[in-house]
Amino acid sequence: MKIALLGYGKMGQEIHAMAEKRGHKIVLIIDNDEAWKERGYLLKEAEVAIEFTTPDSALDNIMNCFQYDVPVIVGTTGWIEDMDRIRRTCMEQNKSLFFSPNFSIGVNLFFELNRYLASIMAKWDNYEISIEETHHIHKLDAPSGTAIVLANDIIRNIERKEKWVKELQENPDEVGIKSYRSEDVPGTHIVRYESEMDSIVITHNSKTRRGFALGAVMAAEWIQGKRGFFEMKDLLNPQKSNL
Repeated sequence: MKIALLGYGKMGQEIHAMAEKRGHKIVLIIDNDEAWKERGYLLKEAEVAIEFTTPDSALDNIMNCFQYDVPVIVGTTGWIEDMDRIRRTCMEQNKSLFFSPNFSIGVNLFFELNRYLASIMAKWDNYEISIEETHHIHKLDAPSGTAIVLANDIIRNIERKEKWVKELQENPDEVGIKSYRSEDVPGTHIVRYESEMDSIVITHNSKTRRGFALGAVMAAEWIQGKRGFFEMKDLLNPQKSNL
């Protein structure tokens, strides 16, 4: 499979190594506006693009992939306010986009665990709920996209929770998310249920970026021949997909 890498920071480099390990070829690397001007036309040579850049760049990169009719795997977060528009454009133009705030298989299993825990804790209103996330200092968005998914899944399952907010709060209607940035942490997420009597805590700790890279390359392999807007649930549980 011929892959274009859009973004070549630490994550892009991990994806490069993982893709070649799985027998794929990198045909284009784009890491700045100048590279788009000089080599952007080579995107048409790719069978799929994998996009890990910044919130400011992601939308243009996605639209460039749509223009060249190249399926795009997007791991950049921080542009959720544009999600509905991009999803609609993808479907109307019959393009292919796979988005996930976190491509780690373990994190997506953690999402399942978080949803289940929230569903059985819904009736126990004596527990306050909070989320903490820690990432490397180069991560631009806070809270992380993963933390937002965790919070939204809690809100969908627990009626008394209406929204998530930055920082930890005592408002019973809110799920507080506390963000930390440390030197070189791939990603740690903690969901905590706290009462006067005890605590229930679930944690996912990423040890390396290789897990994210593997998930992104697996998504690139999986999307071949498919049209539409996809997420990790479609890859992991295709029988439950609505698409």
